[in-house]
Amino acid sequence: MRILVLGAGGIGGYFGGRLVEAGEDVTFLVRPGRRIELAENGLRIRSPRGDADLAVKTTTADELADHHDLVLLTCKAYDLTSGIESISPVMTGRCGVLPLLNGIDHLAILSARFGRDQVLGGTAKIAVTRAADGSIRHLNKWSAVTFGEQNGRISERVVALKAAFDRTRVDATISTDVRRDLWLKFVHLHTVAAMTSLMRANVGEIVRAPEGAALFQALLETNIEIARRERCAPDDAFVATYRAMFAQADSTYDASLARDIERGGPIEADHLLGSMLERCRAHGLDDRIHQLAWVAAKAYEERRAAGRLAAPPRLNAGER
Repeated sequence: MRILVLGAGGIGGYFGGRLVEAGEDVTFLVRPGRRIELAENGLRIRSPRGDADLAVKTTTADELADHHDLVLLTCKAYDLTSGIESISPVMTGRCGVLPLLNGIDHLAILSARFGRDQVLGGTAKIAVTRAADGSIRHLNKWSAVTFGEQNGRISERVVALKAAFDRTRVDATISTDVRRDLWLKFVHLHTVAAMTSLMRANVGEIVRAPEGAALFQALLETNIEIARRERCAPDDAFVATYRAMFAQADSTYDASLARDIERGGPIEADHLLGSMLERCRAHGLDDRIHQLAWVAAKAYEERRAAGRLAAPPRLNAGER
């Protein structure tokens, strides 16, 4: 398969890089500055699953050629509109797009633009970030991707993509009910993103705080009920896994949204927190935690837009 990856940040850099490592035909669509960086230093992955230093093919928007079979769309949700415009020149013929974005609303937006048959659904289970030096930092051993056609059919292209990932260090699964998979990811991600961003703390720190564990579980149970009412009920194994995960007192897990706030960056407030709040209210459920997390995130955005964020503290040697 000829694969175009939009961006070479955390998600795109990791999954695209693993495909390059396995010998797949991958090109990264990047901005000029990132292109120079990749030409000089290569794509560097630092991971518990194995490091990689890779020479990669790149292109920029003004050079983009229409000869790809699949686009791997890995931008942040707040960049979806510009991302769609960037990939539109190659979305001709039978070229498909696999979005690995947070939230759930992007699937309908992409389908409205390119047609449902050209848009796959997909989720990624990974904790990864692009470091200040440009390298891709994989933060734990999660390295999984699930994808499928929206109609549930096992097509030639999903079989081919599965075969490509099977040659990498990524665990790949074909889904025949990708909407449900997106909802399960949404339940998980909203819960951890809302709590860790609201509390400015990781899972373990929240659980160890008085009443923190109970608040975590209350939010999780509400999100599970929202998914049930959306006809995407989580199974018993999913429920047990995340009840245990969000009760783990020694966990250092946090969400990328919380890390983005800590570094003073843009955040996916509407696409994660606002979207779930809207559905919580539509189903007549208790929305107080959802509302608090969303308002806190929007207040952060207001403060950031006004240039009033406090400078991050300087660390002493040995601190992190």
